[in-house]
Amino acid sequence: MSDARIVIVGGGFGGLFTTLGLGGVGHATLISQEDHFLFTPLLYEYLSGEVEAWHIAPRYKELLEADVRFVQGRVTGVDLSAQEVAVEGRARRIAYDVLVLATGGVTNYAGVEGAAEHALPFRKLADADRLRMLMIDVLDRVPPDAAPQDVRRATTFIVVGAGASGVELSTKMADLLRDAFRRRGLQGAPRVIVVEMSDRVVPTMDDEIRRHVEEALRSSGVEVHTQTTVRRVAPGRVVVEHKGQQQEIEVAAAIWTGGVRPNPLVESLDVEKNRNGLIVVEPTLQVRHHANVFALGDIALCTTVDSPRLVGTAQLAYQQAGLVAANVRALIERRPLETRRFHELGEAVSLGTERAAVLTSGLVVDGALGRQARFALYTSRLPTWHHRLKVGASWFFEGTAPRPLSLERY
Repeated sequence: MSDARIVIVGGGFGGLFTTLGLGGVGHATLISQEDHFLFTPLLYEYLSGEVEAWHIAPRYKELLEADVRFVQGRVTGVDLSAQEVAVEGRARRIAYDVLVLATGGVTNYAGVEGAAEHALPFRKLADADRLRMLMIDVLDRVPPDAAPQDVRRATTFIVVGAGASGVELSTKMADLLRDAFRRRGLQGAPRVIVVEMSDRVVPTMDDEIRRHVEEALRSSGVEVHTQTTVRRVAPGRVVVEHKGQQQEIEVAAAIWTGGVRPNPLVESLDVEKNRNGLIVVEPTLQVRHHANVFALGDIALCTTVDSPRLVGTAQLAYQQAGLVAANVRALIERRPLETRRFHELGEAVSLGTERAAVLTSGLVVDGALGRQARFALYTSRLPTWHHRLKVGASWFFEGTAPRPLSLERY
């Protein structure tokens, strides 16, 4: 088994950090649709220009050891009996002895009419580029002497979902737009709305940090609608419902952060799943009844998580990757496999372009200091020591100031 073929499907937190943890074990192949990793917790800072693409999206070939094979492409199927993976555009399938499934999730539009066609997702660099360009285009079309009510109507954006992603995105957008209003001399104020089905924002976070989030939303001018459901999305229109009453809102764009569902590849796998389509895994993260297949992250039903708030987070996939790497090594070396419990490593949420809140050991660090603490925390979790060093030096010497929504094209 020293020559074991290990195939890792998916290059997010789970897939990449599993691959990095396998150093010197067997022959590893990482398959990803993208040519780069994405440190998703800082995608909001990429939108605002506080970080650059190379900071949070290094290419896999810069991160992987020379003995790791990288294949860029979409996996179209997995034959568990033949132990082969099919990749779009490749005639020959990739054989494996050990398989790691870390495909992550995709945006869940929950069957809302028109959402998949007309709402913008926010999961990739290209999504952030598209949204930033759209905000600039919207601002460029506003006449400098337009009346405040006309400006407000033209610069209305709605963010669906008030979890951490929705809060981080809406406060970042609001701060960028308000800054652009000052620079352009526009009258009135932009309108950024966030809608949430539950009765509170960031429903999975502690009350202590939620207070800071709510205050930041107020100070950024974000309009919060809880207990509100999106019923329909159309070009320039969103229909929402609150307590049985429907309202149509004219918008420049709707951005969807309202949840994820397992990657469609998972649907085709003949493995045990729960009613939500998650793969059932043992405490070792082995797929039930398939000892040489592991699953982690957004597609796995893991029972060894201390808090339900960890489910679907990057920090859970990050922790699980360490266990999968150790257990792949143990399986190949014919040693007993390990189990671990996964716990919260703290909470960190960006709250606009000038502040953040970080909760660790029961204490919340807020404001500008929280923003610096968040950057320091995430620097330590970037992949590979040399990438952390380059990014840390860039942030220390060049700073992390936001880039205005310029009159020029992005």
